[in-house]
Amino acid sequence: MESVIASLLQPITDELNVDILKVSLGGGGRSQLVRVVVDCAGGIDSDGLERISRGLALQLDAEDLIKGAYRLEVTSPGLDWPLQSEADFNRYKGEWVRVSFEDGRSLEGRNLGPADDTGGNAFKLLIPGERKAASEREIVVDMADVNRVVRAINWKEVSQKSKK
Repeated sequence: MESVIASLLQPITDELNVDILKVSLGGGGRSQLVRVVVDCAGGIDSDGLERISRGLALQLDAEDLIKGAYRLEVTSPGLDWPLQSEADFNRYKGEWVRVSFEDGRSLEGRNLGPADDTGGNAFKLLIPGERKAASEREIVVDMADVNRVVRAINWKEVSQKSKK
């Protein structure tokens, strides 16, 4: 059912240049919950979410796919949404991320996108210098070594902007 809903959603998201991250159907009782997570480079605004919600609601009602009442939730991912695919690393290129490794280490830096010639199995990360005099360095992170990658807030950058 999720794939059918995604196929109804695809023309709407294509028109808005938005990626479908997840479609899920769940809940019980009197109504089912149709949850759709979408995003695009630079983020999606509330107007885009509303257009997607209205368009999908019209499609679902016309197709009468879900018997009985349903609730539709169209949302964007939070900062804790895991980056896993090449598309994810392209979508959030330039953003600050936190990498948690399988061995328990963690690292933060700027996502520079997928590493070339790895088929999406690695991405480039720009790590800030440890001290004032130290310069930034670029590393390649192999996804096989990673437990989780999520977007994060660079508090140092935020505090510098607020001082200006």
